[in-house]
Amino acid sequence: MQQLAVARLFDGEKWLNNQCLSWQDGRIVRVEPAVGEVLPLTLAPGFIDVQVNGGGGALFNTDTSLDALRTMVKAHAQFGSTLLLPTVITDSVGTMQAAADVVAAAIAAVEPGIAGVHFEGPHLSVPKRGVHPTAHIRQLSDAEMAIYRRTDLGIKVVTVAPENVTPAQIRQLVEAGVIVCLGHSNTDAETVLAALDAGASGFTHLYNAMSPLTSREPGVVGAALADPHSWCGLILDGHHIHPLAVKVALAAKPKGKLLLVTDAMSPVGTSQTEFDFFEGKVIRQGNKLTNLEGNLAGSVLDMADAVRYAVQVLGLEQGEALRMASLYPAEFLGIAAERGRLQPGYIADLVLLNEQGAVAACYLAGQQLS
Repeated sequence: MQQLAVARLFDGEKWLNNQCLSWQDGRIVRVEPAVGEVLPLTLAPGFIDVQVNGGGGALFNTDTSLDALRTMVKAHAQFGSTLLLPTVITDSVGTMQAAADVVAAAIAAVEPGIAGVHFEGPHLSVPKRGVHPTAHIRQLSDAEMAIYRRTDLGIKVVTVAPENVTPAQIRQLVEAGVIVCLGHSNTDAETVLAALDAGASGFTHLYNAMSPLTSREPGVVGAALADPHSWCGLILDGHHIHPLAVKVALAAKPKGKLLLVTDAMSPVGTSQTEFDFFEGKVIRQGNKLTNLEGNLAGSVLDMADAVRYAVQVLGLEQGEALRMASLYPAEFLGIAAERGRLQPGYIADLVLLNEQGAVAACYLAGQQLS
């Protein structure tokens, strides 16, 4: 039995003072008032990041190995993330298959921190491709569908542009156990609504790489904001979204439907200033990543910084910011019965935070990684 006694504990729903959390075999056994000294820290559920391209110097598209996944997990655990969806952006079928194979191996080996896989593309819109390579953008074929139908990949998320897939294909994906997100799309609101009706349930990095809300054409953004049932990811790095746009989303969407994501690339947790990316390069300037044309190319954001941004810039209550980083992603992924809360029976994914919101320690299923 292991224990942590802390001055403040956020259990995913409410704040408690001077608590002792005990766990055994990777699961929480009890939460009770502490007796004796406590750490002057905050204990919260570990963060869940559903869009992670890389970290620790590893980029999943270019290194589809178990070592790369472990490097990514270790890098993001420094910043409180206890569960990741390694993300493959638009690429060849071969790269997608290799990524699927290594994720399947990680799931079979119960590798800490790996929940499944997120395929962001290749079925996207060329006008809203961002830095996704045009050469690999394509319609959904039997080859990709065979990958998406695999049952050994853990949680499967696929981001599509609804103008590049049909509602029937979205239904097929959902029937195959895929969580379908909409993104990198230049379509109209009606096409988005048809995709939602077919079973799509999320939007990848809201506002970015999608047709905007205007007075006579609501676009993807308008449809996302108006729909009360879907989840939306937000990249709170100060570059991808203006704070007022985030506040509009907070006002429009029901509580629980906005998630913090990083869209992190390989430099997270390193001093790396540039890296090769398909036929070009991505350059880091401070906490901003751009390709050689000046387009945003993912981020060097970590989840602890995203939570701090939500509190310090947006004025959110810390508990709500923490829910956006843990409980709400767990609900989106369908795993809230055992993750996203600090309650008996839940997996002991824990993050210790100091007064500034920086990570003091991180535990994946009860094992300390940072």
